[in-house]
Amino acid sequence: MTESTLPAGTTEIRVGGADGYTVAVGTDLLGALPAILGPRVAKVLIVHAPTLGARANELRALLVDAGLEALIAEVPDAEGAKRVEVAAFCWQIMGQADFTRTDAVIGLGGGAVTDLAGFVAATWLRGVSYVAVPTSVLGMVDASVGGKTAINTNEGKNLVGTFFAPRAVVVDLDLARTLPRNEILTGFAEIVKAGFIAVPEILDIVEADVDRVTDPTSPEFRRVVELAIALKAEVVSDDFTEQGWREILNYGHTLGHAIEHAERYQWRHGAAVSVGMVFAAELARLTGHLDDATVDRHRAILESLELPTTYGVGRWQGLLATMRRDKKARAGMLRFIILDGVGKPVVLEGPEDHLLFTAYQEVGV
Repeated sequence: MTESTLPAGTTEIRVGGADGYTVAVGTDLLGALPAILGPRVAKVLIVHAPTLGARANELRALLVDAGLEALIAEVPDAEGAKRVEVAAFCWQIMGQADFTRTDAVIGLGGGAVTDLAGFVAATWLRGVSYVAVPTSVLGMVDASVGGKTAINTNEGKNLVGTFFAPRAVVVDLDLARTLPRNEILTGFAEIVKAGFIAVPEILDIVEADVDRVTDPTSPEFRRVVELAIALKAEVVSDDFTEQGWREILNYGHTLGHAIEHAERYQWRHGAAVSVGMVFAAELARLTGHLDDATVDRHRAILESLELPTTYGVGRWQGLLATMRRDKKARAGMLRFIILDGVGKPVVLEGPEDHLLFTAYQEVGV
């Protein structure tokens, strides 16, 4: 992307690495998509959630007016999109339309849709261009940014996938203005996560005025979104394939993913991660890494955002079994990101089962 491609006032956050790309944050950005795709692209598949049909058709018309052939694939909402059958549906459309390696996929939707669309692009002809257009807060700050693409299986979340850098990520804040409030709040779990692991300013902004920071028209909302994206861009630039530092982004996710699996993906990702962060904080307190005040701060901030901080006490054995299958485990040994303090994430490897169970009692109801 160049300055002439994007509207004035757009923030450009660079994700480095061999296949570096730009995350554009601003308003009125969709009109720049033909230029972002570039002159070599002739065909585009727009993958979108059912609620975004009208927006997908507007985008299709914009691309057609620019001389592109644009097709649409409507996929199920949320985690229902991340199934191999849905990916095969998209591949079928691309095959029947003779998509070549110079064509492209656009993912228009929340984190599940951009995960799926990125996976489809990464696997078609071993990789075609991909542009993420996230429409949820979760998608804007997390799912669309890091180059992770994946689908789920019956055994767990995101177990089949690949690392695949997009051509660009277009975060059009206008798209957040029509989100239901509960969708905005659940997306804030990932923003708060960034605050606890590395960017304390986020926590201060949330605590100062939770209503303003969750208003998509406010400067505070834009500020925390950009801070969370900038952190992820920095981490991903240094560790694209999660061999080291990138693991800190999994704070709250080990238990969170197990809860999503237990709930058959009927819980929103942010809600599950919220419980996962409180669990990780309790585990850090039990192992002497975190003080009481910081654990309490987890609960206070997350509850101010109307996010859950508890889960069923009788579900522990099933959750533990799922965590042992999680891709973050190493040779059957569980690994958790915990905190030595705000902004000080560390890896806790192979904690004993009794410690895990005791920590879980603090979130169980």
